[in-house]
Amino acid sequence: MSTRPRIYALPALDSNYFWLLQPDPGSPDAYIIDPGDAEPVLTALTQRDLKLKGILITHHHWDHTDGLPALLARHPVPVWGPASERIPQVTRPLAEGDRVALPGMPLTVLAVPGHTLDHIAYLHQPAHGAAQLFCGDALFAAGCGRMFEGEPAQMLNSLDKLAQLPDDTLVYCAHEYTLANLDFARTVEPGNDAINERCVTEMARRREGQATIPTRVGLERRTNPFLRCREPAVQRAAADYSGQALPDAAAVFASLRRWKDGHKTGTGFLDRYPRNP
Repeated sequence: MSTRPRIYALPALDSNYFWLLQPDPGSPDAYIIDPGDAEPVLTALTQRDLKLKGILITHHHWDHTDGLPALLARHPVPVWGPASERIPQVTRPLAEGDRVALPGMPLTVLAVPGHTLDHIAYLHQPAHGAAQLFCGDALFAAGCGRMFEGEPAQMLNSLDKLAQLPDDTLVYCAHEYTLANLDFARTVEPGNDAINERCVTEMARRREGQATIPTRVGLERRTNPFLRCREPAVQRAAADYSGQALPDAAAVFASLRRWKDGHKTGTGFLDRYPRNP
């Protein structure tokens, strides 16, 4: 029997994934990341005969935290998360470099502010095999979260931190936004063969009702414009959009983020594919 941790995707709400962790397949103990709704979590625990032992939060937004009261009413367990008054249920506040000692799956905390100022991510680096990154809304497949609270240089620094992880690191983000993100990436870099190939691959997955998550850090470096702010083609596209020369990578990121915020995906591009499998 495999001793590798099991990671279950729980599609929920409009586009979210909650990540259910079973660190030891031989034990029923489980942990949930970013439960924005309690019902899918309670259902999954029952179906898999698992026992909730803890909850991990990446940031305070409602679609990552609204399930906390109902879950804690049924399962009074520890809640790890940012030290934030906006998440009063957190009992184990965390900051950069802290460790969450899940049995068989220790996690290191990375501070990744930008989407929100309190945003953190969780990184599991096993002795053998690929690492797993649980990054909430900081980094998406082919995109990143909107910049609600942070500054461009701050969020770029957070993304640079994640981009430095090994190529094979598995990225478990919190939303199925991949097709829309790829449509924007293709607009920024129409000549990027890796992006065009990924569009075909991910569309095929969605047609089959499959998730596009997890992705990998190496693939993101090749196809995610927000990790490519120092690439000449991306710099030129961002400058053309802004109508002026951009002095540094942070300015390129800011231009891309404004561009993406107003980008309208081509008519019919997404209509044929469900947002959640």
